Amino acid sequence: MSDFVLVHRDGPVCTLTLNRPDKRNALSADLVGALKAALADAAAEEAVRVVVLTGAGKVFSAGADLAALDALQTASPMDNLADSQHLAELFEAIYRHPKPVIGKVNGHAIAGGCGLAAVCDIALVSDRAKLGFTETRIGFVPAIVSVFVLRKLGEAAARDLMLRGHLITADEAAEVGLIMRVVAPDELDEAVADLAHELATETSGTAIALTKQLLADVPGMGLNEALGHAVQLNALARGTDDCKAGIAAFLGKTDPPWRSGR
Repeated sequence: MSDFVLVHRDGPVCTLTLNRPDKRNALSADLVGALKAALADAAAEEAVRVVVLTGAGKVFSAGADLAALDALQTASPMDNLADSQHLAELFEAIYRHPKPVIGKVNGHAIAGGCGLAAVCDIALVSDRAKLGFTETRIGFVPAIVSVFVLRKLGEAAARDLMLRGHLITADEAAEVGLIMRVVAPDELDEAVADLAHELATETSGTAIALTKQLLADVPGMGLNEALGHAVQLNALARGTDDCKAGIAAFLGKTDPPWRSGR
């Protein structure tokens, strides 16, 4: 695995650490590629139940790499298109990942770094962190992440964040719904570990994957299409091994197989 992303397995939990602390974990093309590969490996590994995404050092991610920003000035339209697609694929890989992805936001999350935190299923953030989409302040556009943020926030909050390009505190980010919870820095490790353990032992992996599919697909559908899709997924879920085992355990007052660490 690339040095740009450190991979650590602890039972069912796979932690992916952005590893460019000297560059504030800026999103170079190499780091984006390494993270996409690590996410794919975690998706394919049956024993992995939860993915945690964090950053090395004091910053979660400061967004685009300065060298990459400089290169934008001379890059061809095709090169810019390919680089944009590369980043879009990363955000989608997190958003559609079959395992729950916890953002362990240990420090500032800015521009593309804020995008990473926003597309995680659940983000726990250090109360010392600041977050924001600062692209408009350098003449850029928070284009790719807007697709996901507009699904998460009301338009008023999204407009305020993306048009002003200002940084907000972790508490303000939680208040508008950009992230889930604010945690003291010395409590972040334990809070993330507890959440990861809950997800790994109290929920069905199959049900999580299907629920994430539902959450990704339904917002773009009309009412009738969404209901039809939900009906199909509901029927599919009833036939899965996890659903049968979970219902049998519930009726028999026993633990489902995932609680025993299957």
